[in-house]
Amino acid sequence: MEIQNMFPIPLAFFDLDRNFKKSELSFLMNQETRPNTGNTTSKDFLILQNSKVKQLNIFVQSCVDKYFQEIYCPLHDVKLRITQSWLNYTKPGEYHHKHEHPNSLVSGVFYIDANEELDKIVFFKNKYEQIDIRPKNWNMYNSKTWWFSVKTGKLILFPSSFTHCVESKQGDNLRVSLSFNTFPVGQIGENLDMTGLYL
Repeated sequence: MEIQNMFPIPLAFFDLDRNFKKSELSFLMNQETRPNTGNTTSKDFLILQNSKVKQLNIFVQSCVDKYFQEIYCPLHDVKLRITQSWLNYTKPGEYHHKHEHPNSLVSGVFYIDANEELDKIVFFKNKYEQIDIRPKNWNMYNSKTWWFSVKTGKLILFPSSFTHCVESKQGDNLRVSLSFNTFPVGQIGENLDMTGLYL
């Protein structure tokens, strides 16, 4: 038997490959927060625009550019611009609610502090299953959820419509992540197809 994956959902994983600078950590770990569903988030929703994390912004944008070029292969001069970016703080026993990222094409999560042994991100299949056949063994085809371990310095990019969450935080570390959204800038669509749009 030969199996082909049709229209897969592209997740991309990148590593910072360096330690955070003390000045970066001081800025990221000491933000004013507000309540979120299950955890807290920074009041500042433009974190990556701050000069104190300029090098992190360059890294994240370069990863976004690579993902966009390899996955979307745009015909016209169009790029993804990072719009909002914010920090999530999840204490032991807290969680990050099941959600998507509206008004964005590609979203990402960059881990500032995560325990690779215990911390994970969970993704959900965004498809109604008319017939529910219980599997003997779980795989990428029959699962309704799938999770990935995360660690400090890891960046995950995914389509913004992809539902995800963080289940109840295990361990005793404060899990800190930076989330962000993107939007196309440039020419998308085609004038002759009546889909032309210049952003």
